[in-house]
Amino acid sequence: MERITWDQFFMAQSHLLALRSTCTRLAVGATIVRDRRIMAGGYNGSISGGDHCIDHGCYVVDNHCVRTIHAEMNALLQCSKYGVSVNGADLYVTHFPCLPCTKSIIQAGISRLYYAQDYKNNEYAIELLKQANVEMIQVPFDERKIDFLGDEKVALYMELLTKLREKGASMEELAPYEKKVVELFGV
Repeated sequence: MERITWDQFFMAQSHLLALRSTCTRLAVGATIVRDRRIMAGGYNGSISGGDHCIDHGCYVVDNHCVRTIHAEMNALLQCSKYGVSVNGADLYVTHFPCLPCTKSIIQAGISRLYYAQDYKNNEYAIELLKQANVEMIQVPFDERKIDFLGDEKVALYMELLTKLREKGASMEELAPYEKKVVELFGV
């Protein structure tokens, strides 16, 4: 397995946190980092002890679920709860933050915002980040990099395709499957 970069590592952490999300609309994870050390993490979900969207459905007002606290806010609030300053720290988030989260990120003193995917990128949020000199860095995230069984899966698929070829399957019949293996595993 190829060694991933620090940015990929922290983005992978954010994607792992997103797996804890209780939001049914979009799973998001965020990781706050200073000097290559994880300070806090968060995912979007309800308040501690509150009703969760996965159990009771979203509580949507003005096209926004008001039951959910965003991942970025949960990570920032975790630091606040334990008295940890995030001034000058980096934030890794799976999706570009919304405008209210962007304001909180700026006010908390985050220096660099790393995000994997564009998501309804608000022009005013981008303008505010630029005004505050918060560096915005998109880190393309390839989930195949953290598939611990990827090599074994590729070997199995290639073996199956070879067996099918030996049994008489034509190149035309196997082409879509080979294409899908390449898409899934980048081989």
